[in-house]
Amino acid sequence: MIRPFRYALKDQTPIYVFVSVLFLMGVVFGALMVNALTLEQQQDLSRYLGNFFISINEGGAGFHPMAFWEVAVLHLKWLGLIWLLGLSVIGLPGILILDFLKGVLIGFTVGCLVGQFTWKGLLFALVSVAPHNLIIIPVLLISSVAAIGFSLNIIRSRVLMNRSGSVAGPFVNYTGVTMALGLMMLAASSFETWVTPVMMAWVTPMLESSLTL
Repeated sequence: MIRPFRYALKDQTPIYVFVSVLFLMGVVFGALMVNALTLEQQQDLSRYLGNFFISINEGGAGFHPMAFWEVAVLHLKWLGLIWLLGLSVIGLPGILILDFLKGVLIGFTVGCLVGQFTWKGLLFALVSVAPHNLIIIPVLLISSVAAIGFSLNIIRSRVLMNRSGSVAGPFVNYTGVTMALGLMMLAASSFETWVTPVMMAWVTPMLESSLTL
């Protein structure tokens, strides 16, 4: 059982590399987008972040941590969309777009924090963005590779008229992998809901003090 898994992983290595590079390109693009903001937009962003950090530090009404199921549903929708796109050949570009977009969102978020608060912003990003994404990003990349692999299997078995194999087996495996990844998403959502806000509260006083300088 281990050998087929090893061979499958070897066969999918180019897809893993391609998806990972695409995601990293999205991160770089998102970080570069910060430099494209106008001065007025940067000032508005700085003002918004400042009020946000003050709300976290003081426990004000502006800071409302999302409930567990709100966070979980958000991540599971993303995972479910990748699974759905993998069921059809025409969904392949959509999977790649989602991976790139995820990288853009993370790159822009981290870029904004570093651009506004330098190393303190980087520290805040490490406690607010990085921890749960260490689980979420691999989950999304694995699900994307599984979706692309299943879609390519449909191309081989249906579009290319190679009907020697059944799609039922790969579909069950594909769905099983997605469900297992969904459990990992729930674990990441738990961390993001109950641990991340506490870590953010530890670091926020440092950023708030820089706003008053």
